[in-house]
Amino acid sequence: MSAGNLATAGLTKAFGGVRAVDDATVEFHDGKINAVIGPNGSGKTTFFNCVTGMIRPDSGTVTYGGRDVTGRAPHRIAAAGIGRSFQLCRIFPRMTVRENVLAAVRPRGMAGLLRSAHDAGDVERARGWLRRVGIDHLEDVEARNLSYGQQKLLELAGVLMAEPETIMLDEPAGGVNPALIDRIAALVRELNAEGRTFIVVEHNMELVMSLSDHVVVFDRGRPIAEGPPDTVRADPAVLEAYLGV
Repeated sequence: MSAGNLATAGLTKAFGGVRAVDDATVEFHDGKINAVIGPNGSGKTTFFNCVTGMIRPDSGTVTYGGRDVTGRAPHRIAAAGIGRSFQLCRIFPRMTVRENVLAAVRPRGMAGLLRSAHDAGDVERARGWLRRVGIDHLEDVEARNLSYGQQKLLELAGVLMAEPETIMLDEPAGGVNPALIDRIAALVRELNAEGRTFIVVEHNMELVMSLSDHVVVFDRGRPIAEGPPDTVRADPAVLEAYLGV
């Protein structure tokens, strides 16, 4: 399924005099579960935003499967095969769960959304992903009435509706109860076993170390270490920068 490696070279983004991402050169492992960790303010989400077209980098490149996708609009990044979730869930609170997932097909305008809502194939696919994440019983509930953890699952179902080869998750465990964290982790493992690549920003170190194949550590806007979880956990630079040892 995978379209190839996602990589950056010299990626840089400054806000005023502060380099939120500073000459970041990273290559994520295709077909694996990659994690991006680091202290608050280390540039992880800004890095995600540069990669997915939410903001334009000042310099450097983003390549996916050998193609330069630097600075492309978010919908073009998505069309290339990269899906993402956000640190704070992006859902339509007054739309039903099913309508939210159908909206992720990215129809143009309200007329397109209405057409999608009545397309039997799209509706069945949406219900399939809702079953997969475990909230199909809530398909007619307005999204605002879901728990925060359920909203995270809804957002993930919307990401999956676009059938991405690579999925970037920004703090999927943030604010989620332990039972739902276990469900999200199990789902990530299942989807990865089916061929999808994951890149996960996460502060829950227990989850990172148990879930990831490859870990990249950011500090002050740039990667300072990478490797298997056990190697990264023992790296003196990581202990100093991230764990304060």
